[in-house]
Amino acid sequence: MPPAKKKPRTYDHARTRAAVLAQFGHVRDAVRDLDADQLARPSGVGEWTVAELAAHIAWIADSLAAGLAKPPAAVAELAVAEWPFATASLAGKITEAARETLETLEGAPLPELYDRAALRLAEALETHPGGWVLDLWIGAMTLADFLVTRTVELVVHTDDLSRATGRDIPLDRQALAACTRLLADALAVKAPGGAVEFRVPPFAVVQCVEGPRHTRGTPPNVVETDPLTWLRLATGRVTWAEALAAAQVRASGERADLSALLPLMS
Repeated sequence: MPPAKKKPRTYDHARTRAAVLAQFGHVRDAVRDLDADQLARPSGVGEWTVAELAAHIAWIADSLAAGLAKPPAAVAELAVAEWPFATASLAGKITEAARETLETLEGAPLPELYDRAALRLAEALETHPGGWVLDLWIGAMTLADFLVTRTVELVVHTDDLSRATGRDIPLDRQALAACTRLLADALAVKAPGGAVEFRVPPFAVVQCVEGPRHTRGTPPNVVETDPLTWLRLATGRVTWAEALAAAQVRASGERADLSALLPLMS
């Protein structure tokens, strides 16, 4: 008899909502202090400058508020762990949206854009329940699930900003936890099975990769890394070979090479 299908992970909507607002606040505080030289630097994300990346992060908040202002979709179509794979076709739309966001500034500084987006987002989240179904480019999702994906966007781009500007921008613990768990679950969706135990302490453990299933004792195939390295691996900021060489990943067992499965998204 095949093993029972694992139930999808559930997330506490109130905690996720608080994490999204907190992480956006950390970025807003950091962007307020960036000077012209820092804003003109390459961000490390495609051809975007730091200013364009910062505008994109503001757009993440503003576009969610705008989506909540529209009528809801009838039914959710996309599960949260499938979201990373649905984003591949959106690169062009996202780049254009970030450019349009910068154009709307009309000479106003980025902090004003962030203040406006933060207020609009907080008000929208306060008045919409987690079960509200958003009509999205990639397919309808509940607000509760889509907010978890916002932790990925915010945490990953906060890390991008930190590395590009040399600033130590805080990562909200709950946002980092949700981001880590979603990307770990996505790995298990991409490579279902029980041959490898993938660990990202203290936030996530999943079974993945086809092969003999571990039942007791020490698993024969184990991969372990830290949350920040994991999000960089999952989004292509760091390669598997680079992480191994830097001792940021520990992999044991003949099936523990995950290089062919990464990145999950970019």
